[in-house]
Amino acid sequence: MKFACLTLAFTALCGVLSKETHILSKVSSNPSTALPNPPVTVATVPTPAPELLVNKLPHSVVDPMIRQAAQKHNVKAALVKGIVMAESAFNANARSGKGAMGLMQLMPETAQEYGANPMDPAENIDAGTHYLKVLLTRYGKYRNCMVRVIAAYNAGPGNVDKYRGVPPFRETRGYVQKVMAYMRQFEHDPS
Repeated sequence: MKFACLTLAFTALCGVLSKETHILSKVSSNPSTALPNPPVTVATVPTPAPELLVNKLPHSVVDPMIRQAAQKHNVKAALVKGIVMAESAFNANARSGKGAMGLMQLMPETAQEYGANPMDPAENIDAGTHYLKVLLTRYGKYRNCMVRVIAAYNAGPGNVDKYRGVPPFRETRGYVQKVMAYMRQFEHDPS
């Protein structure tokens, strides 16, 4: 909620700076005695774009999308929800410095490959879940399949293959632990 308020305030401030209107002061009826007044700035506050109004989506909105995608692609809903929590904390407008977008932080190429608009929550979840299914199929023969899938979602399958498991990247190792913990939590308490 705080982030949404800050986003709205920042948007309003940008609008103030870019859409100024100047009103010149009235000059007295006797111009020879009047001192000119500096222009007064009156700002118009733009209406924020609808996508900026909602950042963190409530579970009541996201959970049905997750269940539908999980069922469609035969993936555990707890895994999908764990990835969403780790990637974006349910922020539908999340963007990473590397260009990943939306709830499941899809890279533009991945979103395009699966025919999804990454900023549409339902399409983002469906494409991300489809990608998880591809990874589950790829690593299903391994004893530590789930760990490899989660690591590949974060670091890419090339790195998982190269290191024959979880790559030695601190970020990826922490990510795997985090998602596994979220999965356990969501398996016991789905809400």
